[in-house]
Amino acid sequence: MQTPTYLAEQLRLPTNALDYTLMAIYFAVVLGIGFAARRSVRTSLDFFLSGRSLPAWITGLAFVSANLAATEILGMAANSAQYGAYTVHWYWIGAIPAMVFLGLVMMPFYYGSKVRSVPEFLLLRFDRWAHLLSSALFAFAAVLIAGVNLYALAIVVEALLGWPQWLAIVVAGFFVLAYITLGGLSSAIYNEVLQFFVILAALIPLTVLGLKKAGGWGGLTDSLTASHGHHFVTAWGGTGIGSANPLGANWLTIVLGLGFVLSFGYWTTNFAEVQRALSAKNLSAARRTPLIAAYPKIFIVFLVMIPGLVAAALVPGIGTSGSDLQYNDAIPYLMQELLPNGVLGIAVTGLLAAFMAGMAANVSSFNTVFTNDIWARYVVKGREDAYYVRFGRVVTVFGVLVSIGTAFLASSFSNIMSYLQTLFSFFNVPMFVVFIVGMFWKRASAKSGFWGLLAGTVTAMVNYFVLYKRDIVPIPTDQGANFVSAIAGFVAGAVVMVIVSLFTAPKPERELQGLVHGTTSPGMSEAPAAGDDAWYRRPALLGWGALVLAAACYIPFSF
Repeated sequence: MQTPTYLAEQLRLPTNALDYTLMAIYFAVVLGIGFAARRSVRTSLDFFLSGRSLPAWITGLAFVSANLAATEILGMAANSAQYGAYTVHWYWIGAIPAMVFLGLVMMPFYYGSKVRSVPEFLLLRFDRWAHLLSSALFAFAAVLIAGVNLYALAIVVEALLGWPQWLAIVVAGFFVLAYITLGGLSSAIYNEVLQFFVILAALIPLTVLGLKKAGGWGGLTDSLTASHGHHFVTAWGGTGIGSANPLGANWLTIVLGLGFVLSFGYWTTNFAEVQRALSAKNLSAARRTPLIAAYPKIFIVFLVMIPGLVAAALVPGIGTSGSDLQYNDAIPYLMQELLPNGVLGIAVTGLLAAFMAGMAANVSSFNTVFTNDIWARYVVKGREDAYYVRFGRVVTVFGVLVSIGTAFLASSFSNIMSYLQTLFSFFNVPMFVVFIVGMFWKRASAKSGFWGLLAGTVTAMVNYFVLYKRDIVPIPTDQGANFVSAIAGFVAGAVVMVIVSLFTAPKPERELQGLVHGTTSPGMSEAPAAGDDAWYRRPALLGWGALVLAAACYIPFSF
């Protein structure tokens, strides 16, 4: 563990009554949405999956908003201030291909099998042991990640507004608890759509004014090239194998560790994201959910990367021992320097909205998995539906309270984004390898799911805490270690699954219908409705369009 990095105390913002009024209006609207959504909650399906009734554009915006937490905004701006244009990899290779794969390949299996959660799919494909282990690991990871958002919110609000950390935690926790408990997933999703636009309203002025302050894109790149070298403003410069660069990674670990293992592990198995697609009104809408989300995701990188680059240009030595500002201070510093009152209130509200979106996504997925996959499946079985709705509300309270406790774990890491990537390498990557092997190999036996998941998780943890932390294997940075942990966990999980499958009996083929590639189930054979063949409703066209656009975005950053 490393000494935590707090925001600089001198970043206190000159907020006034106008700014606080805008924040108060936002919080009132959030609660109003919760009360409005409550009227639609009649069954457990309504509470946990919005009754599978939402249109694709709603679920698509909620999908990207659930990921656009303030930890990403602050963390990716910090990455840009520290690593430069390498940040684009987390979006164009570290998100878009996996989101397209989820929409085109995996959603038919998820939605067609009518599962309520990602772990429940493992129950159908493998056995109860794989299901129970994946449910427990996901529930644990969800409250850890929700705690990251609470901790990050507390240090930001304390630095910017002067609120004590405990007050910021209690206020944000109360509002998230209130609207999820009232309206379930529908409330969370509709608030995430609102939060998406509030976040954009905060980031766009900051980016535009930051570029103007730095002399436009040409002035910014000239300044950074002079102070940090040419590679700082390119995506692939210095990433040859054996070459040294600030990221501590080469093109192979970027492509395999981030672009494949970490990325696919997060976007295709993280139930906080997949849950939004499962709430769509039909299979077509479910498939289009991550594809619609991919388009704003392509361009959001500019709204978090450019402020980080501007901070690196305006504050020479940011993040070094000779500067009062850390990399995490990039966004707050520009808010303080560039934004007038009113716009400042929108920016602070946008940060609060981002924290709440990230926390709500994890809390809503936690209550679904804990209630359906653990409590109803193994503890209290066969009760009436209303009982599980009530229990879901109770466990939401429990999840928020535990998240408050896990917020203090995040304080022991100096880089919030590194902490999140560490969690993803431990929990998402092993689950992904079990999914991908089980979904594309009929011979994978029921028992291989549990042992593959366990082997992948343990291997990733051993690589990080033993080989990296004890300097047994020299890896330059935490991010580089996360990439290696992800690759190691993926390989270990796949190898163990193959070995176990060769020595145990496969599941009967009749039990694999709709669960393995090349098989179908009634739920997967949905025919498009009449008049539903417009180009923007065609998943394949949307998916390939997103891939081409993301690849084209690399061109200006490749030279």
